[in-house]
Amino acid sequence: MTNDIVALIEYYEKEKGIDRDKVVAALEFAFISAYRKMVPGADAIETLRADVNTRKGETRIFASLKAVPDEDYQDKFNEVPLSTALKKKPDAHAGDLLEFNVTPKDFGRIAVQTAKQTMMQRLRQAEKEMIYEEFKDRAGDIVSGTVRRFERNDVMIDLGKFEGVMPNKERVQGEDYNIGDRIRCYVLAVENEGRGPEIILSRSHPNFVRRLFEAEVNEISDHTVEIRGIAREAGFRTKVAVWSADPKVDPVGACVGMRGARVKNIVRELNNEKVDIIRWSEDPEEFIREALKPAELRSIIVDRENKIVHVTVDEVDLSKAIGRKGQNARLSSRLMGWDVQVRRDESKEEMFKEKIGGVAHSLGEQLGISDELAEKLTLAGGIAPEYIIGMSEEDIAEALEIGTDEAAPILARAKELVAAS
Repeated sequence: MTNDIVALIEYYEKEKGIDRDKVVAALEFAFISAYRKMVPGADAIETLRADVNTRKGETRIFASLKAVPDEDYQDKFNEVPLSTALKKKPDAHAGDLLEFNVTPKDFGRIAVQTAKQTMMQRLRQAEKEMIYEEFKDRAGDIVSGTVRRFERNDVMIDLGKFEGVMPNKERVQGEDYNIGDRIRCYVLAVENEGRGPEIILSRSHPNFVRRLFEAEVNEISDHTVEIRGIAREAGFRTKVAVWSADPKVDPVGACVGMRGARVKNIVRELNNEKVDIIRWSEDPEEFIREALKPAELRSIIVDRENKIVHVTVDEVDLSKAIGRKGQNARLSSRLMGWDVQVRRDESKEEMFKEKIGGVAHSLGEQLGISDELAEKLTLAGGIAPEYIIGMSEEDIAEALEIGTDEAAPILARAKELVAAS
């Protein structure tokens, strides 16, 4: 055995943590493969065994041969004449299996390069199996690692003895990574498919936020406070619904922490992603009020059968309730598991239109014009004759979208009414 093979055994045993017996077994398999390639016809040998002496650096290959009567001897690769077998074992009988040393001269030196490649393949497989065994129960945990390299848009992360992959779809939009960066990730899955065990990592999964809260908030880790739901659009906003069975515990306050210290640590880990902490409630009406804060809701209609919540808000609160590109309403909907529909409260607008309509009708009768023209004049500020006389013919013509020759009689009629009053 050469020094580089010895060094390989030491490396895999100490650095990769693979059991020495597995390393030696891989080496034995590799030398058997090398023997079959080197010796013509060796592929026909049914049973071969490699004996590797790691202390002396010696390798021997043994073949199990079946003793047969001399006159029946035909298969030189799997049989041995009984006369030859008796020399090795005096009490041998036909049908016995005997091991013979079939190691070629200088086999270790010649075969080492061929064996090394096969050994590396077996050890890589052993390493992958060890990854799966160690990580198969860690799905759902948070791990720390260092960005090692990029394969297309996937990020390969060094986890110490092992390597994980964060696929592009599990990255957070807007986050950039550089080789050598230290990052924390959520173990999404440990897969053992065709390519071998693979550790799939994520920073965009909602459960990444859940685990951060469990690590940061003692009340969650000891189950005093429960996370009842998480809705997330990674890189932008996350909503977390919390609840406590203990009436003395404020679940929202526990998650926020003194002066916001706890949630600040989580937000920092999420690269300043906005995090809303909401008090969970079984009552959909109460829950949606909490979820859509700071918007003030004018009315809430709950359709329990179809799981729809109809919400109305004033014009000034509409953008707050819906959020940027509908994000606030969308996340609230996901958090509840209901369809949340937000619309502007039009009752005030309708009352205003109704009031304007009444004033316009009365004005139209006074001026002898249609309700449509009267409404346009009212909206332009001419709500009564005394206001109209302060307008010019051009102003009236522009407001009513008519000519000045048609506006002149209207202005004249308004002046008559004011003079007569």
